[in-house]
Amino acid sequence: MDQLLEATFRAEITHFWFRGLRRFAQPLIADALAGREAPRVLDAGCGTGCNLRMLKGLENAFGVDLNRVGLGHAHESGLSRLARATVVAMPFADRVFDLVTSFDVLYALQPADARRAVCEMARVLKPGGTLIVNVAALEVLRGGHSVLAEEVRRYDRGLLREELQAAGLRPVRMTYTNVGVFPLVLAVRLAQRAAGMDTPEQTGREISVPPAPVNAALDALLALEARIARTVNFPFGSSLLCAARKPA
Repeated sequence: MDQLLEATFRAEITHFWFRGLRRFAQPLIADALAGREAPRVLDAGCGTGCNLRMLKGLENAFGVDLNRVGLGHAHESGLSRLARATVVAMPFADRVFDLVTSFDVLYALQPADARRAVCEMARVLKPGGTLIVNVAALEVLRGGHSVLAEEVRRYDRGLLREELQAAGLRPVRMTYTNVGVFPLVLAVRLAQRAAGMDTPEQTGREISVPPAPVNAALDALLALEARIARTVNFPFGSSLLCAARKPA
């Protein structure tokens, strides 16, 4: 996980995939916070803090993560409202956050821990608050990145909906993302599995930024997809993004 976070820190500002994730998430975040005065926001599993910095305009944005490396980078980038703890047992009171986000965390947890983590996120949400969660999607896409990210499982709609509903949350928007790059990702992952899964050291290249022209083209493709995703729920993709609400 330390290797993943170091690779992520080097790439997440410019890499097309991370930029795409933020573009997909931002409209859901805006909808969740519309009309709320001084909302409190928590990024559960904030890693290096890049996605928390997406919320930097909010005065009451907090992050929690268990990894010292990630939190070290978050501190160095100027973030201070951080806690070191597991998402399975977070050091916050009940019903204090208007929005909880969790980007690419649940798929690295054992099933029982993933369910407990979702229940924790629901616990700290205010009634009427929103959880926005992004997870790796579709088992057919398991490959080299799965080794680096320590993937336990990849999600589909049914599995994610089941976990959210078991925690008392109501999914209000769920879509796969990264449809435009799906054929490329599928081809690469199939080839990786055929050749044998790499070691974490070898799979670090999975998160390296592509050559500038390639990165720019894929960035533009996901930017277009993110605009379409504001009104369309895609039926497949390499990630699954969901907004779920806690009943008022």
